[in-house]
Amino acid sequence: MKPYAESCEQNREPILGVLRDAFADRRDVLEIASGTGQHAVHFGAALPHLTWRTSELPANHAGIQAWLDEAGLANVLPPIALDVDAADWPVGPVDAIFNANTVHIIGWPSVERLFAGIGRVLAPGGIVCLYGPFNYQGAFTSESNARFDAWLKARDPVSGVRDFEAIDRLAQAQGLRLWQDVAMPANNRSLIWRRDA
Repeated sequence: MKPYAESCEQNREPILGVLRDAFADRRDVLEIASGTGQHAVHFGAALPHLTWRTSELPANHAGIQAWLDEAGLANVLPPIALDVDAADWPVGPVDAIFNANTVHIIGWPSVERLFAGIGRVLAPGGIVCLYGPFNYQGAFTSESNARFDAWLKARDPVSGVRDFEAIDRLAQAQGLRLWQDVAMPANNRSLIWRRDA
């Protein structure tokens, strides 16, 4: 049975609207933490000019592969084993990176290593799109995000909704400059950075 996340079904069209523009001139995309694989098959089908590289911890590979097998898309590649904490990632260089709903789940040291890894594998002129909830100037953007943060911390004290400014500092340290900050449904954002060519 394929894994299923309701949130993927709910957010895939709004995210696709952002990616159609952001990745219009891209060719090779690494999706960090592909989760169930739902996003990969949806975006891969809608954006056939892209080679979409899925990645996850090995325990999640079978679920992703089930979605890929059903979709039968030549441009969506089988998952590679990628741990954001690893010093070396088995991929690169790529001209685009996509990640959804990860930085509020993992601990802050892992967020730092995520951006260090992005810095290693993103080609000059590359683009990064990060989707999820973010705080601004230390404040929640909605009551629902405050409740979500409390739920996250009760589940795992190292998790939580991250401050945009702290995330942007990590991006800047890897030579990335904020290009777009797009408001999304359900109090989420799509943050898009470009790396200088």
